[in-house]
Amino acid sequence: MSLRRRTVGVLVAAGLSGAVPVPPASAAETAGRGPAVPLRVVTYNIHAGANADGVFDPARQAAELRALDADVIGLQEVDSHWGTRSEWRDLAAELAERLDMRVSFAPIYSLDPQTPGAPRREFGVAVLSRYRVVGAENHEITRLSTQDPDPVPAPAPGFGEVVLRVKGLPVHVYVTHLDYRADPAVRAAQVADTRRIMAEDGRRGGDGAAGPGTVRQILLGDFNAPPTAPELAPLWEELTDADPGGPTYPAAAPAQRIDYVAVSRGSVRVRDAAVAETLASDHRPVVADLLLRR
Repeated sequence: MSLRRRTVGVLVAAGLSGAVPVPPASAAETAGRGPAVPLRVVTYNIHAGANADGVFDPARQAAELRALDADVIGLQEVDSHWGTRSEWRDLAAELAERLDMRVSFAPIYSLDPQTPGAPRREFGVAVLSRYRVVGAENHEITRLSTQDPDPVPAPAPGFGEVVLRVKGLPVHVYVTHLDYRADPAVRAAQVADTRRIMAEDGRRGGDGAAGPGTVRQILLGDFNAPPTAPELAPLWEELTDADPGGPTYPAAAPAQRIDYVAVSRGSVRVRDAAVAETLASDHRPVVADLLLRR
């Protein structure tokens, strides 16, 4: 896997293999109550384990993710015992095991099994983490179901949140998959729900202190809209878009940037971001190097 580089320095642009070096933080970046904490995050729509040609190959996806050497990974389109397309496997658990990471799975759909006693058929989003998960919640946001013949917008689960303990610092990581339809109305409602949920966490404060900029928040996901889409504009009032400098979809010939890493202003700094050049899914991953401020 190689990376489409946005700026010089932090991310290796080609021939990526194993850990990617990150230069030490500058004096300005480490100012405050001790040195800032580096964190590498990735967001990746894994297409239910299928590559850009539609061939089911989760081992290839695991290998590509391993090469990115991320601390935290947000996944979308994750099957868990869903059906034949993913061989009835639990992809979140399998990727976590292959990468030696912890996992938190947040189903969007949870259906009865076709065979009594079998695991529930689930599809959703997941967070993989090298760091300890101290809390997890599957929030409801507005959705237009793909499982109902005549759906109407309604609250439904699948907006996953985990609280991690990263070298002593609490970090809230959210993973989402916004509506794919051309009509932006449902996405606009989902953005409003997202802001409300994240604001509630912000009001509770971080490190024992309340107020703006005290909670470290990272939003990962497939937003199904470009950065300039009007329905996404409210997000950028509180969050910084880690612009990777290139499109992410479709993987074979990227033309749109619809996959995002976004972080809370004041508490998390973006050092660099890039698009990883891989055909292991129909999307390309976004990888970002962040600094968590103390």
